Amino acid sequence: MTNSADQSPLGKTSAYRTDYAPELLFPIPRLGKRDELRLTGTLPFFGVDIWNAYEISWLNQRGKPQVAIARITFPADTPNIIESKSFKLYLNSFNQTRLDSVVALKALLQQDLSAAAGGNVHITLTQPEEFGMVEMGELDGLLLDRLDIEVDHYSPSPEILNAAFDEEPVEEKLVSHLLKSNCLVTGQPDWASVQIHYSGPQIDQESLLKYLIGFREHNEFHEQCVERIFVDILRQCQPQQLAVYARYTRRGGLDINPWRSNFSTAHKPANLRGARQ
Repeated sequence: MTNSADQSPLGKTSAYRTDYAPELLFPIPRLGKRDELRLTGTLPFFGVDIWNAYEISWLNQRGKPQVAIARITFPADTPNIIESKSFKLYLNSFNQTRLDSVVALKALLQQDLSAAAGGNVHITLTQPEEFGMVEMGELDGLLLDRLDIEVDHYSPSPEILNAAFDEEPVEEKLVSHLLKSNCLVTGQPDWASVQIHYSGPQIDQESLLKYLIGFREHNEFHEQCVERIFVDILRQCQPQQLAVYARYTRRGGLDINPWRSNFSTAHKPANLRGARQ
């Protein structure tokens, strides 16, 4: 696998296919950015990337359009991420494709996305009669954004993170809605809310908020930003347990929500759509 972000469909004019075309999917290895973070051997986290796709449509065998919402969960140990524009182009390729049933659609999604990611993905399809059951909710935790701070630096600076190593350990959930990063290729803004759940030396909240705001002019994909946040906090603040969960806003009918954790009792996060999503 030699795909790189600059070879992807991002930032390029694309012809929209409306017939099934799995070859449109563009995988990018996770390894390069993990090497940049000096992650060698066993990863310090496990986790998932939860994708929600709101623009899925196909035809039944009589030519009548069908619609659904998909949740696709990629394990963090799959070797590849999938570039999001290629994902959208792939989903659009179903628009004029006739399928026997929603089961047939799910089977194709399972086959193609697992092959592109390099590992088994989990897919749930919500059909129109179930749309009213889709829940919304916000990340829970103490809001860092309440802090009145002065900021003049907008690139990630892990060295500003600090914690109270000489005091009793704590367990906290801290939340910010001020995470913004930029697409690695196009520079377009990506907006997110983020939750930091940890136990260990108490993290200085002002330094953490400044650190998160520091992604404002940083160019990386969603999954890469969350892994960078996890690794920086782990190294600088030395929590015994740490989980980082980001809910990114939708683009092109897709939202991406990476979660990374190092403690086995951490339950996979609820896939609740936030107000900005």
